[in-house]
Formats: sequence, structure tokens, C-alpha cells
Amino acid sequence: MLQATLQSVRMLVVMTVILGVAYPLLVTGIGQALFADQANGSLIVEGGKVRGSALIGQPFSDPKHFWSRASATSPMPYNGGSSSGSNQGPTNPALKEAVEGRVKALREAGGDAAKPIPVDLVTASGSGLDPHLSPAAAEYQLARVAKARGMGEDSLRALVAKHTEGRQFGFLGEPRVNVLTLNMALDAARP
Repeated sequence: MLQATLQSVRMLVVMTVILGVAYPLLVTGIGQALFADQANGSLIVEGGKVRGSALIGQPFSDPKHFWSRASATSPMPYNGGSSSGSNQGPTNPALKEAVEGRVKALREAGGDAAKPIPVDLVTASGSGLDPHLSPAAAEYQLARVAKARGMGEDSLRALVAKHTEGRQFGFLGEPRVNVLTLNMALDAARP
């Protein structure tokens, strides 16, 4: 009985060292060596100061900025510690009310009533953290941002195109625009 207990304790110590110390250190080392940017949160640094992450969206409400898609995280938008969707289905009255409110805000901010609003501007992503918009959602906001900044729509459109990422590996997903990096480029342009 004592021998079996000692074997169990030795096995516990060995497995703790292997799985609790050695394996995490190995995986962390590989991550830092091969994927340092991703392993450290894909942080966007400007002037020595962290502005955000390329992986987590941020709310923007200034008319001079492109607005991000809605976030369903709580207690605040884009809360990385509370990644979740709203879990509201298409027949849920709360979802309909939230979308109508977002449509109204976009129209009041200077959106063209004749243009359809891209769905990603009025709905939250599944994680509630998505930092990207579709190029169509950025295009919808061009007139408002151009007017607020006193810029020409064509120069703004070129900036959006410059910050549009293609499909991953050329075939996965859809083209997308990272809202934070686009707004940082707008702020750097300063018109």
C-alpha cells in the first residue's frame, strides 16, 4: 500500500513538472520565437504608446472617424474579458429595436437615405470583438467622414483601399478593413 502511494505521489510530481512547467514553457518559447506579434496580442503601437490591438475592436463615435460595428459584450463594448454575441435571433424584438436604433443613428449622422446600410454596421459580430468592417460599410461612411474632415471622398476612398485586407491565403473569408488602423491613418493625415 505504501509503495503504491509513493508511486502515485512520484507520478503526480513528474506529471506536474512536465505538464505544468516544461510544456507551458516550451509552447510559450515557440510562440515567442515564431509568432511573437500574435503571442503578445497583436498590439498596435504608435509613438511608443499602445493604441489597441489588431484583433479587438474599439468604439468610435466622433463623426471624423469611421465607426466600428456594434459590440454585444458587457458591461462595455469590446470587452476582451467578456467575448460573446448577443444570442438574439432574427425574431427577437430586442434585436430589431437595437438595429433600428443603429440605423437611425447612422442616418442622423449624415448617411444617405437612398443607400442601403451594410448589415455589419448595424449588427454585432459573434464574438462582439470584431475590429473589422466590410469595404461596403466603410464606403457607406465615406460622405460623413469626408465632410467632417473637409477631405475629398476620392482621397478618403484611396485611404480605405490602402487599409483593406484581402482574403486570408487568397481564398478564406472576405476582404475587410481594420477600423483602428484606418482611423489612426486618418488622424495622422490631419485634414
